[in-house]
Amino acid sequence: MPIVSGISTPIAMESRVADRAPRLTVEQAYEHCARLVRSHYENFTVASRLTPKSKLPHVSAIYAWCRTVDDLGDEAVPDQHDPAEFGQSATRALVTEHRLERLAWWEEELDTAYGGQPAHPVTIALQHTIAEFGIPREPFLRLIHANRMDQGSGRVQNFGDLLHYCEHSANPVGHLYLYLFGYDDAERQRLSDFTCTGLQLTNFWQDVARDYQDRDRIYLPLDDMERFGVNESNIASGIAIDAFRSLLRHECERAMDLFARGAPLVPKLDRSSRLPVALFTRGGTAMLDAIKKRNYDVLSGRPALSSRRKTWLLLSTLLSVKLGMGYRLPARGGKA
Repeated sequence: MPIVSGISTPIAMESRVADRAPRLTVEQAYEHCARLVRSHYENFTVASRLTPKSKLPHVSAIYAWCRTVDDLGDEAVPDQHDPAEFGQSATRALVTEHRLERLAWWEEELDTAYGGQPAHPVTIALQHTIAEFGIPREPFLRLIHANRMDQGSGRVQNFGDLLHYCEHSANPVGHLYLYLFGYDDAERQRLSDFTCTGLQLTNFWQDVARDYQDRDRIYLPLDDMERFGVNESNIASGIAIDAFRSLLRHECERAMDLFARGAPLVPKLDRSSRLPVALFTRGGTAMLDAIKKRNYDVLSGRPALSSRRKTWLLLSTLLSVKLGMGYRLPARGGKA
């Protein structure tokens, strides 16, 4: 992100104030989570329509917790961090130190959710959700660790390193969702991991330019870049040379393979939890298709799905789930 003195995102700023506010009741805490996600994350409006009403407060609590930890790792900045005063290098060090401190505080708050008195409204709600569904601590800890990993160089050496990152940044979210619907078995978690990793990779390939420009991060494996003849200056130029297009095609095919391996999860879920998972898969493969239609040029512009396309995906997925058709990936090269 650009380092600008005195600017932070709403959630990152809120996390520094809410932990000092008077403790809320559980009901007030859930409402706080619902307001937070509604006001900052437009996709949650759609997700809420797909979620059983009894589960919605718990989904709000987990979503708010996950987004907060991501914002602390990506956006939190100290009050004084002006590059003109401290220098660019020293400023980055200050920002990194501050984010690590805030992540340590958030982990302490998580500890209180498993045997104490949380101070933050999100953690108050989360404590109730944890007790209600018997959710273990490990998925939350992995998400915190992923954000600590983000404070490093912003580079990954190989695809194995990238998968390791996704094991912490993406896969825990799928496990948390499964816990909310009563699934704690290894097989469903394994299939969920394929889907969640596919979604994370798709997001990375969609945002290659933005991640580099705004956060100085490159999630393309460095050894793949070398093998295809791509370097950082190619990404910085904003021009998708043939070598870059070939590289991104290779990475998109890896993501599609992961969606194919995770697709059998959908029929293994009850209908109340099947629709969002099927929609995530269809949305991810549709985005890969959108990237392909741009001939893998994600540098000159960010691929996106039109409102019409999103509506079609929602309605067609809803129909297939209602008819018990499950979800089958298209043939390679077809539409999602």
